[in-house]
Amino acid sequence: HEPHDMTVGLGVLGGIITFLVVEKTVRLFSGGHGHSHSTDKKKQDDKSKKSIKNKKEEMKIAGYLNLAADFTHNFTDGLAIGASYIAGSHVGIITTITILLHEIPHEIGDFAILVQSGCSRGKAMMFQLLTAFGAISGTFLSLYLESSGDDIVSSLVLPFTAGGFIYIATVSVIPELLEGSNKFSQSIKEILALLAGVYMMVLIAQY
Repeated sequence: HEPHDMTVGLGVLGGIITFLVVEKTVRLFSGGHGHSHSTDKKKQDDKSKKSIKNKKEEMKIAGYLNLAADFTHNFTDGLAIGASYIAGSHVGIITTITILLHEIPHEIGDFAILVQSGCSRGKAMMFQLLTAFGAISGTFLSLYLESSGDDIVSSLVLPFTAGGFIYIATVSVIPELLEGSNKFSQSIKEILALLAGVYMMVLIAQY
């Protein structure tokens, strides 16, 4: 039995667990839940208000998690850009253009999530600008690690980021799709959009 390299698997699990800890921390700091001891009607009203409040808190939490994931994603993009320019200017330019092309729809989606989470348009744009610094720091770190011959970029950072996005998808995005419209046409559109996204990622990975 040859020993298996568990680096990728552990990196993905590490990303999932880290984002779980982040969400737990955000929920703890977002305040506790109150209790009511009034009449039945007031209990129903309080329950309705509490449900709306909890929904808003969940949206805010999704926004915070998305910011963390976006910063990490931009950070790994920076790592890839830095490493590609070390391989050659031609490879670096192609990589930069490819990342820019896939970042445009990604950033638009992140902007929509932030606005839905309660941020104003101006505040959401400011947050998006702040997460862009992740790409800059990732590029500098990549140049440093590649020059020192360290393989930590591909072995740990990328799987960790993948785990974070898997957590976001399974905890926030998929449940929201399941709770949305039950129309057959809408479900088909969502599935087709998902498949189109996967196809785009395959094309980017191949070319």
